[in-house]
Amino acid sequence: MAGLQGWQLVIIILLVILLFAAPKLPAMARNLGQSMRIFSSEVKQMRTEDKGAQTAKDERSGAGSTAADEPVEGRVVERDETDPRDPR
Repeated sequence: MAGLQGWQLVIIILLVILLFAAPKLPAMARNLGQSMRIFSSEVKQMRTEDKGAQTAKDERSGAGSTAADEPVEGRVVERDETDPRDPR
């Protein structure tokens, strides 16, 4: 656009939105507020679950142990002679 600066373009866009979307703005604001409340409650729930899981882990393993101290469970698997990924 000839001779328009950034802030002038922003004002024009806001005016167009207000003129053509004015009837829908209250519903959009209500939906945004509802979405923010849901998001906030989900974040709060995740934080409490993380704290609960950490507390349970600390109680099981003792406060001083780390993940490196815990044994790793596994199983022995025989080598497949036909495996092309095997370098042997």
